[in-house]
Amino acid sequence: MLQILKEFDVALFLFLNKLHTPIFDVFFYWISQKFFWIPLYVYLLWYLYKNEKTDIVALLIGVVFTITLSDQLSSTVLKNLVMRLRPCQDPDLAGLVHTVNGYCGGLYGFVSSHAANSFSLLAFVLTIVRGRAWAFRYYLLIWAVLHSYSRIYLGVHYPADIICGAFLGLVVGYAIAKLYLYYKKLRHPY
Repeated sequence: MLQILKEFDVALFLFLNKLHTPIFDVFFYWISQKFFWIPLYVYLLWYLYKNEKTDIVALLIGVVFTITLSDQLSSTVLKNLVMRLRPCQDPDLAGLVHTVNGYCGGLYGFVSSHAANSFSLLAFVLTIVRGRAWAFRYYLLIWAVLHSYSRIYLGVHYPADIICGAFLGLVVGYAIAKLYLYYKKLRHPY
């Protein structure tokens, strides 16, 4: 069963990775860069400050802890525990993987840190701003999906790396957000 899932993952990766054009090469290369998203991060900080002024320091600590925890669990723990080669590092796929600008990343790719970090931030923020700002929620979801998909496009992650990274991120983001909300309730019981 596991072998069938792995074969499907590789086949899906190869299908998605081959859907490339010169314009999308540039687009997804930049989408994958963290500095490209600075305007979104600035807007996110402003939005959170506007809506959570009383606990902004705790909120910022929550955001930093969320991203740090998801990043360390994905890049330090899981990648070194599972040791699944990235598609662009896999000798069985030599010549089949489309990469952009020669970028390949580290040796191992399970789970995607980009997906874990993006979806942890998404889950944290959506849990905090429940019931408000529907447009903002969709922008964050689109950002997390594009940011994660770019890794398949660039040839550095299989779809399973992305899906499992996203799941890890959602769990971490939701858990830290719940801790923040519990802290906020203790601090402001009424």
